[in-house]
Amino acid sequence: MDALNSIMVIRSKPILVLLYKKKDEKKDEKKDDKKDDKKKDEPPKEVWTMDPATDTYYHWLCIMAVPSFYNLMLLVTRSCFEDLQMHYLKMWLFLDYTFDFLFYLDTFVRSRTGFLEQGLLVKDPKLLLENYKKTTQFKFDVIAMIPTDVLFFQLGFNYPEVRFNRLFKMGRLFEYFDRTETRTNMPNIFRISNLVLYIVIFIHWNACIYFSISKWLGFGSDTWVYPKLSDPEYGRLGRQYIFSLYWSMQILTTIGETPPPVRDVEYFFVTFDFLSGVLIFATIVGNVGTMISNMSAARAEFQAKIDSIKQYMRFRKVTKDLELRVVKWFDYLWTEKKTCDEKEVLKNLPDKLKAEIAINVHMETLSKVRIFQDCEAGLLIELVLKLQPQVFSPGDYICKKGDIGKEMYIIKEGKLAVVADDGITQFCVLGDGAYFGEISILGIKGSKAGNRRTANIRSVGYSDLFALTKDDLMDALNEYPDAKYALEDKGRQILVKDNLIDESLALKVDANELHDKVSKMTSNLDVMQVKFKKMAAHFETYQKKSQQRLVNMENQVRTLRTNEPF
Repeated sequence: MDALNSIMVIRSKPILVLLYKKKDEKKDEKKDDKKDDKKKDEPPKEVWTMDPATDTYYHWLCIMAVPSFYNLMLLVTRSCFEDLQMHYLKMWLFLDYTFDFLFYLDTFVRSRTGFLEQGLLVKDPKLLLENYKKTTQFKFDVIAMIPTDVLFFQLGFNYPEVRFNRLFKMGRLFEYFDRTETRTNMPNIFRISNLVLYIVIFIHWNACIYFSISKWLGFGSDTWVYPKLSDPEYGRLGRQYIFSLYWSMQILTTIGETPPPVRDVEYFFVTFDFLSGVLIFATIVGNVGTMISNMSAARAEFQAKIDSIKQYMRFRKVTKDLELRVVKWFDYLWTEKKTCDEKEVLKNLPDKLKAEIAINVHMETLSKVRIFQDCEAGLLIELVLKLQPQVFSPGDYICKKGDIGKEMYIIKEGKLAVVADDGITQFCVLGDGAYFGEISILGIKGSKAGNRRTANIRSVGYSDLFALTKDDLMDALNEYPDAKYALEDKGRQILVKDNLIDESLALKVDANELHDKVSKMTSNLDVMQVKFKKMAAHFETYQKKSQQRLVNMENQVRTLRTNEPF
């Protein structure tokens, strides 16, 4: 029995080991599942992404424009003028590899530059890298990053042209120019400067190529090439470049006399330069003419308006005094740069941006008006969009006593005098930020003046005002009925405070208003009667259908009972 028991124990040991192993495997699986759940619960790590719409991206473009312009101007110069390369070799090597480091860093920045997809900035590094690889600039960047400097060990350091592949990074310089043109406040001047820079670069390259051809053909071998370097006057590095630049300028601008070419290569090069010079001249004339016309377009349009009004006044035989006042008014608008039509300028913007610009420009002025203080922000935004700028000349009446008030005014700039009926005696002077006419456009019941003006207001000098018409105010208040009642109540309080309201008139019911209310109630009653008749007809139809259904159900029940077996 003992032997049998020992055999059973020995046999049961592997089974127990397997059971323990399975338990351990299950525990490990549970631990792995928990780890996976934790990983899923953890938020994805955010990686650095360059947003192309930010100032940081533009500043990076400014930095990258420096090495791009350095290679564009100095690589060809060092390749053609050997003395320049060898005399300052250490400086060139330091600058070359410093800028190469920036180029490699720029490649990383490009791979992390975000792009918009369905209006949202993509920040996934895999998607950013895939998008970058699809662009043509990726191929250019790969070519630019090829370490061609290893050829220095075979050819020597006097061959900087092996670094010409760095010119494939020129896209950053052009992108910087495009971004600067959209950001600058003087785009026409920037375009002219940019055009001049391109022409200077072309002349510079042409000068370097001329010196290189002269070196290939032999200095001083004929009258067309650069003179012999053995001559001390022409052996200096500065003279070599200035002479070549002067020759290139003469050829491309076709304004100077240069020695005629002698060999076929020289004829070909000069012919190419002449054709390039013609294209450059045409480009300069066309672009500069367009830019100048754009710069003076506003003046030409404004002058056309003045000319048309002058013709009209002559045709209608307007008095010289009035004609002079009109011309002075136009002169004031032009000198003070107030010829811009705000609605025309902002018409291409979405309503949201229009509102933000209007709020930024006019909200402070509108919030000074007593009756609009503590109003809803939405109502103020509606009113800000409806403000109309107006300019008055010296001596112009903004309103006269007894006139019907159809708009209120807010003084933006200038002086207005409250004068007597003689137009001379001044009671007070209104300055910047003052307002008047706000009560008359509300049409408050019981006002002693009604909707009539109670004073004569005259412009002392040139005055800039904002006008808000009664119709525009009422259109805005239709969407804000609570604000309408609040404004009327506030206006009534102002009238009571100034003793300009008659309570007896305020309590009287206007017959026309009562008639309108009765008419509205009658029309509403008619509509309700029509709706009630329709409902009654629907109810009768539904009742008949219900009765018919009940009859059908009773018939079905009877047939079932007759068919049941006894």
